[in-house]
Amino acid sequence: MYKIYINDSPLILCPTVKVPVVKNSDRKQLISRYTGKTKFILNHIDMMEKADEYDEVIIHAEDYDTLKTDCLSLYKIILASGGLVLNDEGEIMFIFRRGFWDLPKGKIEVNEKKKKAAIREVSEETGLIDLSILAKIGVSNHSYKNKSGKRILKVSHWYLMNTYKQQATPQTEEDIVKAEWISLEAFYAKERPVFSSILEILDLYQMKLSSEENFEPYF
Repeated sequence: MYKIYINDSPLILCPTVKVPVVKNSDRKQLISRYTGKTKFILNHIDMMEKADEYDEVIIHAEDYDTLKTDCLSLYKIILASGGLVLNDEGEIMFIFRRGFWDLPKGKIEVNEKKKKAAIREVSEETGLIDLSILAKIGVSNHSYKNKSGKRILKVSHWYLMNTYKQQATPQTEEDIVKAEWISLEAFYAKERPVFSSILEILDLYQMKLSSEENFEPYF
């Protein structure tokens, strides 16, 4: 299964035998079988960009690999890395940028390794030092259009990091106005504007933290 967030709603690509059917009747779900023509996918993407009629859109196919390849061909892909940073008091570093709470991340530079990009971007956006990577959490995908109207798919690799509690300095030139240590309990205690892809990474972190599988070892 491959998930792309479009206007904060997921477009899910999956094999026909693994179509996820929502049990919550209040959640609007569109399920479509891939016709084999890329324009079919483009029409669904365009619909999601223009309106939020559905909570999630699912496109499935017997040939899942072709479906995924055809969908990704519609985007320019940008790779990014970021971190869920824990301090020695169990708090997480959150940033507030352009009206939303987020986790620090940024574009991977040419020939740069994902882990180095993650540490660099977290440090640049928050001012934190002495960062260590503990494990890989997962990957999120979200799309947007650049100034020329080209569709971009940002593929973000997320790492669990730690450091000691220290004063953060938000990178204002990247429109970050806050960089704060907040516990998960306090973060969820009140309603906050936050992207669904970020909530998914937080959920994945908690799920792996409590499961026997635990995190994918970094080393």
